[in-house]
This record gives sequence, structure tokens and C-alpha cells, in this order.
Amino acid sequence: MIIAYWIVAGLLAFAYLFVGGTKLLRSNAQLEAGGMHWVRGTKPLVVKLVGLVEVVGAAGLILPPLFSTAVFLAPLAGVGLILVQAVAIGIHMKMGDLKSLPINIALLLLAFVAAWIGVLTFPLS
Repeated sequence: MIIAYWIVAGLLAFAYLFVGGTKLLRSNAQLEAGGMHWVRGTKPLVVKLVGLVEVVGAAGLILPPLFSTAVFLAPLAGVGLILVQAVAIGIHMKMGDLKSLPINIALLLLAFVAAWIGVLTFPLS
């Protein structure tokens, strides 16, 4: 189970570090030019906050199990990323941006699997 967790959590953390870091480092105009059309009309602070939540979620998946401390945070990070993707899917559907949905659904499923395996591997109690 631990190997499965590391594979899923590693893929998910890589994706969220990349996308979240991009949101933290680039302007809204640069993000929109790169295909993130949802940032149009969104305050830059909100975009930065989303990026920060994604990076913290990625860190929560990896760091506690890596250092064997507060490992109960790993499945909670997975649940947080499920919520991030649920909101993202809602926003993309509202905007009619259906071509982004497969990636969002894949990330949602990976986050669910990471949270589930995390609960089995690193119990909350």
C-alpha cells in the first residue's frame, strides 16, 4: 500500500507544485495567455491564494510521510485537493470550458485515491 501511495501522491504533488507554483509566479495576463482562461476577471490575490493552497496541498501529501511526523496530515491534504478540484470543475463548467474538464477530473480522482490510500496507510487516529 505504501508504494501505491507514493506513486499516486508523487504524481499528484508534482502536478500541483507545477500548476500552483505557476500561479504564484506569473501574472494573471501571463496565466491567461498560457491557457488559464478562468483568471480573466479574477483578482490577482485570489489566483495567488489558489496557487498557495495547491502548493501547500502538494507539500502535505509528501512531507509528513517523508519525515514520519504528523502523517495524519497526508490524507487530509488529499481531501483538501479533492475540494480544490471540485471547485475547479464547477468553475470550468460554469464558464463552459469543457476541454479542461478531463484534466480536472483526473486530478480529482488522483486526489481521491491519494486520500483513500493515505487513510489506509496513515490512520487519522
